[in-house]
Amino acid sequence: MSMNSSWRALAAVTLVVLLGAGPVHGLSEQFKDKVYQIGELKPVDSRLQVKVGDKAPDFSLPSIGGERVDLARYRGQKNVVISFVPAAWTPVCSDQWPGYNIVKGLFEANDAVLLGITVDNLPTLFAWTREMGGLWFPVLSDFWPHGQVAASYGVLRSDGISERALFVIDKQGIIRYLDVHDINQRPDLETLVKELEKLKR
Repeated sequence: MSMNSSWRALAAVTLVVLLGAGPVHGLSEQFKDKVYQIGELKPVDSRLQVKVGDKAPDFSLPSIGGERVDLARYRGQKNVVISFVPAAWTPVCSDQWPGYNIVKGLFEANDAVLLGITVDNLPTLFAWTREMGGLWFPVLSDFWPHGQVAASYGVLRSDGISERALFVIDKQGIIRYLDVHDINQRPDLETLVKELEKLKR
């Protein structure tokens, strides 16, 4: 088994053990009774504005760390994974992002950074991520102008939250993979890792 395959296998097992096997409305014990139960939502409620092969729309957003993060800063330096999630303090989101803490090494092994984006304001995101115990990646607020970055990618839903979506962007700033996922489910980690590994070829 290759090193990458070993990492993938370890990550998959770890996520199943820590986050539970069921992909729909997963909820770790840490967040039990602390999140807002939103119920089942329409799986996708937006229209993409970009496609694989397009240049990723640039943005500059404030982070909970107090700095602005510009997508352009990574050009020529790192691959980028953008993770849009709908809302803080909701069940699936409260499992998805802590799951990425477990597999930080997979991103590093593929020379990639992860940027988490929601349309929530900074105080809300600060409190939410503190409850998670912290996250290794920048958490960015697309709150104002409301959802402007999500809209530029075509993942702003009609109710003002974003889709649950992943974009893999190479070092040249080109979108190489995208997944506008069923909002009620966590995206598959192994698929994401496979797409990152393709960037090495």
